[in-house]
Amino acid sequence: MRKSGAGARGVGAALSLLALSACATAGPDYHPPEQSAATMPGATGAFHSAQGAPFTQADLPDRWWRLYADPQLDTLIEQALAANTDLRQAEANLTLAQGVLREAEAGRKISTTISGGETLARPSGVTQHLPGAVSYDLGLAAAYPLDLNGRIRRAIEGSAADVEASAAARDYVRVSVAAATARAYAQVCAANYNLTINRQVVALQRDTADATRRLARGGRGTAFDVSRAQAAVDSSAAALPAFEAERQNGLYLLATLMGRAPADYPRAVESCAALPTLAQPIPVGDGTALIRRRPDIRQAERAIAGDTARLGVAMAALYPQVSIGGSVGLSGPLKDFGSGSAFGFSLGPLISWSFPNRPVVKAQIAQAEARIQGDLAGFDGTVLEALRQTETALERYRRDTEQAAALDRARDSAKLSAGQAGKLFRFGRGDFLSLLDAQRSLANAEVAAAAARAQLVQDQIALFMALGGGWRQE
Repeated sequence: MRKSGAGARGVGAALSLLALSACATAGPDYHPPEQSAATMPGATGAFHSAQGAPFTQADLPDRWWRLYADPQLDTLIEQALAANTDLRQAEANLTLAQGVLREAEAGRKISTTISGGETLARPSGVTQHLPGAVSYDLGLAAAYPLDLNGRIRRAIEGSAADVEASAAARDYVRVSVAAATARAYAQVCAANYNLTINRQVVALQRDTADATRRLARGGRGTAFDVSRAQAAVDSSAAALPAFEAERQNGLYLLATLMGRAPADYPRAVESCAALPTLAQPIPVGDGTALIRRRPDIRQAERAIAGDTARLGVAMAALYPQVSIGGSVGLSGPLKDFGSGSAFGFSLGPLISWSFPNRPVVKAQIAQAEARIQGDLAGFDGTVLEALRQTETALERYRRDTEQAAALDRARDSAKLSAGQAGKLFRFGRGDFLSLLDAQRSLANAEVAAAAARAQLVQDQIALFMALGGGWRQE
């Protein structure tokens, strides 16, 4: 520690350097990309496939699952959003990013260092056993970064963008968890719904088989007729275990999404037999609303902002890093501890500069610029993929709606035909083969219509997920 009579001169030099620098900030200020996939005319208007009665141009509500007006579904999704393990991990990643931001913000504050030491020295060449001289050194140093080139400011901007990107990633997990929970619930209900339809088919075919046995005993039928009727029963009954397995798998998935062991699945859902039903057309909005709503698009945009700020950090290394530093302390022989001659202080600018390593710094700048170009391409790709997913989901739902309506009509026709064939056979005006054929057509039509209705619910949930709803907090 040294006494300094030049402290005032050091302060003056620092103030002069501060004035000359004019507080310039290295690197470009971030602005959202003006020329990108998000600004193309075809990306911001109405969706090409959102045509017809199934859709409306209204904005999608955040909690889209409430459109089903199903309290049990509402409860399941809220519980999943509170306990899902993927969502807990995303929350931890967000907390981590917030900690990094606080660390970057701390770079603006005064840093202090306390030091102390004691030494025992004895002149070399002394042969006598002298005790030597004891000296000490105690000090307190402080430094305040001036951040003349904005290195700290850019680092804070980059960390703040990372926090927002982590929040967007968390929100996307919320979207996925809500959709996966609704899909698992619909899977359970659809399995029970299909079980009901298929059991009705089996019951009808079993009635026919019983009637065939009675007719055979009365001489109006053959053993061949009986065996064919029983084969139809057995064939339809063989499909039932698959639906039971589908139901159980959906229950296990629900438990996992809710952060539970599979065996602890929600028992109340086990008996769900009615498909979730929308009482209104699906509100889809337009491309502008989609781009604004989708969390993955926001995450990609925040990545550009963060790497733009880190370009400024790299560019700041081309210039000196200046801080104001000062220190006070006591040093000298231990016998003079506390005397006025032991006291010393210093005050002045502290400058560090990696001038000889400019090629390294320029290489780091080039890397940062390339990273930004990659982010821009990734942002465009994310926007285009979001639009493609939405258009695909819209088109699939629209076409599956038409298919379900056609299959409903086919089922009604098959039911009428089977009824007519049954009457003709009972009155002896129709043959048994025609009856079996009509009932087989009815069974196929019933199963196909039920499967189409169940698929419509899955299409709806896929569309809601593509639209990006389900992450906003009230």
